[in-house]
Order: sequence, then structure tokens, then C-alpha cells
Amino acid sequence: MSTYLNQTIFHYYCAGVYEGKIQFKEKQIMHSKVDRRQRTQMQENILSADINTNLPFQKIFANLSGYANAEWTGEEVRLSNGYCYQRYVTYNGVANGQRIHSQVWAYRNDTALDVVTLDGEIIAFVCPNRNGMEVIVKSGYEKLTPLVVYDDPLLSTPDYGINDLGTFLVPMRDGVKLATDVYLPEGLEKGKRVPTILIRTCYDRNRKKESLMRWANKGYAVVSQDVRGRADSEGELVPFYYEREDGHDTIDWIISQEWSDGNVGMWGASYLGYVVVAAATSGHPNLKAVVDEVNVGSPFVDTVRRGGTVCSWPLLSWTLAQSVGTRTDFDIFAGLTVSVEEAVNARPIKDIPQQIIGKPSEPWTLWSEHPEYDEFWRNCTFSERGDQVKVPMFVISGWYDGDSPGVSETWRMLTHHDVPNRKLWIGPWEHNPNRARDYQGVSFSNDAVVYDYDVKILKWFDRFLKEIPNGIEKEPRATYYLVGENEWKTSDDWTPEEATVMNFYLASAGGANSSNGDGVLLPSLLEVSPHDTFIYHPNEPFDYSGERDPENLRKYELRNDILVFTSEELQEDFAIAGELSAEIYAATTGFDTDWVVTLSDVDEVGNSILLSNYIVRAKYRKGYDAPELLTPGKIEPYSIFMQNIAHRFSKGHRVRFSITSSSKYIAFPNTNTGGNPYDEMEPMVVTQSIYHDQKHPSHVKLPVLYGKLS
Repeated sequence: MSTYLNQTIFHYYCAGVYEGKIQFKEKQIMHSKVDRRQRTQMQENILSADINTNLPFQKIFANLSGYANAEWTGEEVRLSNGYCYQRYVTYNGVANGQRIHSQVWAYRNDTALDVVTLDGEIIAFVCPNRNGMEVIVKSGYEKLTPLVVYDDPLLSTPDYGINDLGTFLVPMRDGVKLATDVYLPEGLEKGKRVPTILIRTCYDRNRKKESLMRWANKGYAVVSQDVRGRADSEGELVPFYYEREDGHDTIDWIISQEWSDGNVGMWGASYLGYVVVAAATSGHPNLKAVVDEVNVGSPFVDTVRRGGTVCSWPLLSWTLAQSVGTRTDFDIFAGLTVSVEEAVNARPIKDIPQQIIGKPSEPWTLWSEHPEYDEFWRNCTFSERGDQVKVPMFVISGWYDGDSPGVSETWRMLTHHDVPNRKLWIGPWEHNPNRARDYQGVSFSNDAVVYDYDVKILKWFDRFLKEIPNGIEKEPRATYYLVGENEWKTSDDWTPEEATVMNFYLASAGGANSSNGDGVLLPSLLEVSPHDTFIYHPNEPFDYSGERDPENLRKYELRNDILVFTSEELQEDFAIAGELSAEIYAATTGFDTDWVVTLSDVDEVGNSILLSNYIVRAKYRKGYDAPELLTPGKIEPYSIFMQNIAHRFSKGHRVRFSITSSSKYIAFPNTNTGGNPYDEMEPMVVTQSIYHDQKHPSHVKLPVLYGKLS
């Protein structure tokens, strides 16, 4: 059945750049593209099935009648297929010579796909995302949609087409050539030089090029490069090892080009985020701006040897996906074509790739040849060279980002060296930021997904590459979302200046085993508090996800091999925000072991929602470069980093801190013998002891915004 939406001609915009016309006809979607170089309108054709967009055209098309027939009134609208929309913001503007206002409806429970209505009819679909908001809007109604975020007079505008100069093989200092694509603004005055935004990727430079090249529309040269050993670049992939020097050498090449004005910025997320932070530690004077999203941290902090352990599934999924060829196998990465359980259970660890994908993995083999923190790992640790960082850096992450240890490592490095013009933005987001307003049972406010995500990034580059005085560097240093209160907050630093770091002490009568035990979390240290013990068997590890998801740990906390310390029921709301850590005193009957610490929010019915955790290997308690096996039974202090946080515990809830010795899907269980983890097979069952008395004041440090524990 035909609806008004079938008759509507939509204009399609990506990151504020006009990309043509869209029409949802009764049987197919038609697309009139814009020529990328000349920016001229092309003829209408059926929308390509492999079009690389975030806006889900087929999803809209399949539900078109539901959208058209919905009554867009009240505070909440449910389509016939169950899609839930909530009344959100309004926009006032002029259309067809009249001043009118529109209504935006926020999509809930899935990837954001908002709609804009006028007099009860849809005039636009909006897809906010990390790579640039995508909008289709009825012709002439642009000013009544979130597209107005691109109207800032101090923001670079899409005045240019894109001139694809093709692929260059750029030599590094050791002669290895890296495949490098260059996109220039088309229509520049002859001889005009422009600043450059550089992206270096392990996932094939062609994969996201449509979204990345749009910076060229706005007056930037865009350089996209495959890191060594990936896609079309020469050399072998040695993750982390070459990224500092290769980034430096690529910048050298850029500034030697006739189109470069000598100012270079870098953007990267995940491993690409590690790449940009590593390049910043090269100290290259022409690197003038960095945007770093959800960055992977140094290997012993985040990815390969987190806390000194040997990482399991997150690392395996990535490494195996890189090891079947020069292009990433994303089905392996997602665990679709390999058995996750089989992979993490395979032994010995060094032979897992051969067992799972039928061939060795060169990175995996190399890592197994460096079981201790040596010069190889030191070269991969960007924070070892934090004194070289001078570049303004915009760090972006989310509370549910599995690589948040890397983000914390980056921020602590920038703070320690007082790098000017550093900025932090953390939302209620996953590793894929700015995607949805609900995540695994946790609901946020409608503004948890923002429309100006890519605008803030562009402003950063505009300010430090083009010297446009937009004032972004004068804004508060930290912007963060306080989960539970569900509001955005700002502070002049991170940890927020408003927070007071307080110690909360562990205590028990000697029976803190499980959530049914007698472990308590207190604001002051008890005079007498007997130590707690549990038996750790490496063949019976904890098997919760271990990721930074809001997972309910309730059933796992019923085990006797976890020590649980819970506060009294809160008499008022209690909010924390910032970096946190734990200090524990522990002993084991083994020669080495692991400690896993977790902070969770316990509601009135006993659900225990994970907020922050980390894992450390005991032999590195004095430093990664100073491994020392344990003396069985000897009490040792441990200072344990924990993942950053901004969370409000509601009145009636309780704060919980727990300690155990395994997290199967994050790290291979420690065998407790002190041997080479890559070779060992037989584990040792040990007794673990946690002390919390006057001499051994085990505690967790929480940055408190308001409220108190009783």
C-alpha cells in the first residue's frame, strides 16, 4: 500500500555532506547519487545493496507502512512492529516561508534511528553514530532537523569535492613500503596547501573510506594507510611494535608533499587509537592534533598481557582474525566460525592458533617467545615515552568499552606529563560509541546519544590544524555521563575536581566467601577483622564474560571461591566518578597467582551489576620489569588499577567489592606454579588468603561526588 512516505523525496546527508536523493518507492529504494569529485547530481538508480552506510535504508523500507501509519502524539509511540519511540527535542525553523517547529522522536532499545515529524508526518530519519550523523530529510526541511549542528559559522563547511590521488607505496625507515591513499579537496586554488588528517589502520584502508574521506569535503587532505603487514602494505604484522616509528615516518612523507601545509592531525579508534597515541609519543613536531577514540592500551595494560596475565578470548579473537591472511576475517573476530569455548580451553597456550585455525599465528608465536616484560614489550608501551607527547589530544571512550584500561593509561600519561590542551569525553557507550540509549538492560536518557559527536571532532581539528578560534580548548577538560543520575556532567579535570577520593575497607568475621558470607565494606577500618580464605582451582575458573558489560554477577557470587564485601543498604544516593583503584594484602600457597577485583551495584532484590574490574598477576607486584615469584604463605601488598567510572548508586542499593582469582574469558587461568604460561599444562590448586586488619588495611579507593556509606 502506498503512503505519503512513498511520495516523499528525501535529501541524504552524511556528516553534513549532501550525498544525493533517496525515494522509497513501493517496490524498491531509488538513489540519485552525487558525483564524489565534482559534486554534481547523477541520475536515479536502484540503491546499491552493498552501499556502505550506517543509516539502515532496508530496515526503514521494510517498516515504511508502520512509520507512515503511526500516530505521532503523546510522550511515547509504539509502531505496529514494536519499535518504541519517545518524544525528545523540538526544532524551530523556516520552511516554505513559514516559521514552524518540528518534533524529534528518540528510538529506544536498539541502535538509534530517530525520526522527525511535522504535523504528525515524518519529514526525516536520523542515524547518529561515531563516523558522522546520517540524515535523510524531506527537501527544504533541513533546518527542522539535527542537521542544524553543522550550521556553526566557525565550523569547516563541505565546500569541496574529493580528488582521489590514488595509492602510494610510502617507504618507512627500514625500506618497508606501506599502501597509502590520498584524498584532496577538489576545487582548491592552484598552489593552495592544506592540513592533513591521517588514519592508519589494520582493517584495510578501503573498509571505511567513505566516512573518512568526508574530511576532504571540508578542506582537509585525508591520508589513509594500511599498517605494515595488513591489506596492501608490505612487511609483517608485529602488533604495536612499529606503530610509533611508522607513524613518524608517514608524517615525514606527508609534510614533504606539495599539497601539505605542514600541519598533520591523526584520528583513530580501538587498535587505530593505539596507533595514534603511539605516534604522539614519537614527538613529531608536525603532529598538531589527535583524536583518540576507545583506544587499545599498551600490551601489559590492556590487550596481550593485561595486568601481566595472558589474555584469552578478546586477544585470541583479534589475533586469529589477523592471522588467516593479510585482511581481517571478521567472522573469526566475532566468534562465528570458531568455537570460543574450544579456543580458550585449548592447551598449551602457544599452540592454540594451530589447533583452532590450522596454522600458526606469527604474532602469537612472537609473543610466546617473550614471556616476560623485556625490551620488546617496552618498545610497545606508549606510556614509557609520555614525556615526548606535546600534541593536543581529544580522548573519547565509554563506560562499557572493553578497552577502557587503555583509555585510562592514556589519560594518566597525559595528566602525569601535564600535556596542554588534553580533553576527555566519556559517555554511556560501548566500544562502538554513540550507538544506543539502552544497553544490556541499562537505560539512559535520550541525550545519551548525541547529534554533535562528529562535530566536536571536526572542531578539534579545525582549532589545532586550521587555527579557527572556535574556543573548544576553553571548554571544561572533562565531559562525562553520570550513569544512574543519567545526566551529562563537566569538570575541569579527570578525576573530577569535585570528587573526593576515599578509602572503603574490607572486613569480615573470616567468612566472606560468596554473597551469603559475612564480608562487609566499611568507611573505616575495624580494629579486629580475621582474614578470609578460598580455594582456587585453575580448572574451575569463573566463566562470566569478563568484559566491561553491565553483567549480572549474582549467580557467580554464590560460589565459595569468591570473597564478597558488601556495604550496608544506602540511606541516600551515592555517586562516584573518576579513576579508582584497590589495595589488598594477600597470600597464596602457590608460587604465583592472579587476583581479580570487581566493583558492582547491588539492587534491592540482590542483582549485582558489574561496574569496574581488573586482573593482575602476582609475580609483577613490584613492576612488570621486576618479576618475582611468591613465597608460599607470605603476605604481600598489591596496588591494583581499576577501570574508570561515573555511577550513581541509588538509595536502597548496596556497594559491593569482590576478589577472586580467575576470569576465563579475559585471561587464561594462572596455574599457580610460576612456570612459563605459554608452555604449562598441569595446574596447582592453591589456598588464597585476603587480610584486612590494622596491619593489613585492604581497601578500595573510590572518587566520591556525593553521598556516604554507613
